[in-house]
Amino acid sequence: MSESWFYKHRTRRPTRREVRRRQLAEAVREEFIDSGGTYSSPKIWIQLVRQGWRVSVNTIAKLMAELGLVARKVSHRRGLTRPGRRPAAPDFVNRDFTAEAPDLVWCGDMTEIETGEGKVYLATVIDLFSRRLLGYAMGERHDAGLVVAALHMAAATRG
Repeated sequence: MSESWFYKHRTRRPTRREVRRRQLAEAVREEFIDSGGTYSSPKIWIQLVRQGWRVSVNTIAKLMAELGLVARKVSHRRGLTRPGRRPAAPDFVNRDFTAEAPDLVWCGDMTEIETGEGKVYLATVIDLFSRRLLGYAMGERHDAGLVVAALHMAAATRG
């Protein structure tokens, strides 16, 4: 390349294609950031087409590669129970969650709660007559000790 062509090329204005490509790159980066880094080229393409851009999925994929944008996989929560591991607990109330008087039927549940510091498990005991929470316990492990603590609180509440 000659010296004169080098300086001419360096000082020229950007072409329409280059301007559009820069605008498209900015739009792709914005959509990627708005998605929390989870959208890959097909989803970003859908968003851009809705905004009025005429562009192919492959162009978006190439741009994302040039910009170093890699979608991270969304991790799905895994359930606590595994089917078939143990026999199902007997149904003592025959799916009838009503009671004729207080303290005849109690039921309980365990829930996993995501916090900023990790997972916490909550065990609860409810009176089916009054629908009142009788006892609860929170802990870092999903075990029988948590249930026993919730039952102790429920027994202390009812005397």
